[in-house]
Amino acid sequence: MSDAVTNSETDRIFVFQGGGALGAYQAGAYEALHENELEPDWLAGISIGAVNAAIIAGSPREKRIAHLRDFWHTVSSRFDFGWTAPNDSLRRMQNDAAAMAATMFGVPGFFSPRLLTPQQLLENADTRVSYYDTEPLLKTLGRLIDFDLLNDCQTRLSLGAVEVRSGNFAYFDNRQTRLDVRHIAASGALPPGFAPVEIDGRSYWDGGLVSNTPLQHVLNVSDATRDLEIFQIDLFNARGDMPRDQFEVESRVKEIRYSSRTRMNTDEFARRQIVRRAAKRLMDKLPPEFRDDEDAKILRSIGQEYDVTIVHLIHRRASYTTHAMDVEFSRRSIEEHWKAGYDDASYTLKHPKWRGRGRPRDGIQIFDLARERHLHVGT
Repeated sequence: MSDAVTNSETDRIFVFQGGGALGAYQAGAYEALHENELEPDWLAGISIGAVNAAIIAGSPREKRIAHLRDFWHTVSSRFDFGWTAPNDSLRRMQNDAAAMAATMFGVPGFFSPRLLTPQQLLENADTRVSYYDTEPLLKTLGRLIDFDLLNDCQTRLSLGAVEVRSGNFAYFDNRQTRLDVRHIAASGALPPGFAPVEIDGRSYWDGGLVSNTPLQHVLNVSDATRDLEIFQIDLFNARGDMPRDQFEVESRVKEIRYSSRTRMNTDEFARRQIVRRAAKRLMDKLPPEFRDDEDAKILRSIGQEYDVTIVHLIHRRASYTTHAMDVEFSRRSIEEHWKAGYDDASYTLKHPKWRGRGRPRDGIQIFDLARERHLHVGT
């Protein structure tokens, strides 16, 4: 068990980015956290992150890993080639073949190509705005998730999506509404592949169109009465090498676009925490006659004291990864992503800086310890 320093006054939050097939990394990271008895009070996810989060929140603790494995085994079942290419060039070709197969024939338990017949085009509006049918995903989630358990709010769940007409971000929260498979599917309805999902008369697309990381939502809506311990499990790395060809350009563009300025958001929040602490100290120094001043009231409203610890776990793509990394569902790649997440989380939890951490200075501390592991192994 991890010797992490937490108490009853701390909320533990897991934040999951979107990223298609790369989402197996989150499942592996969760397995390591689960083994160390670090369970979430709150899960926030977008796209495939919403799928992983919903499976965790909607499964009994003793079945969470099994249900995650069931999902990832199902979606990779058609792409088990039974062998691994011996070098990077051949492995890249193998990965591209798996991605092409997923594009042409769909992914079992996830999505299937639409039949573009004249009848379908005339009668099915979804056929005119999307290439794939996500009915298989709805059935898979219905099989794996106990929605009564998910909605009893033992674990808070927030799923990000975008309302199509307004373009506004929306979060479906089990503390505010009863969630079902539509809310999960809406969070992952990335156009033009998937059709928008209608909920209560409004249509929603993938939340990654606006922001692929729910961290800002978590920080903004937290009631700030308790300390926060946030494990942010990202699937796209904001840092990367200079591309050498068009394929690497595509990969790098995808990483930059979907990393959602993670570090900028955490740096900005760190500055806000410093201001909160300064406001609190200033209020304590004010003479009594100034404490009811309107400006003082504003300072009092932001001068809340709570500590935030953020742990970054970031998927780092291998040298043979292609620009189609998020639609490459080969069994070998899924297992590698899972293991990478498990190893990064395990490394972090065993790291002396994590085990020896104290109270955050200025109300916030940020750990990206798995990065050291990758630097040591030269990846």
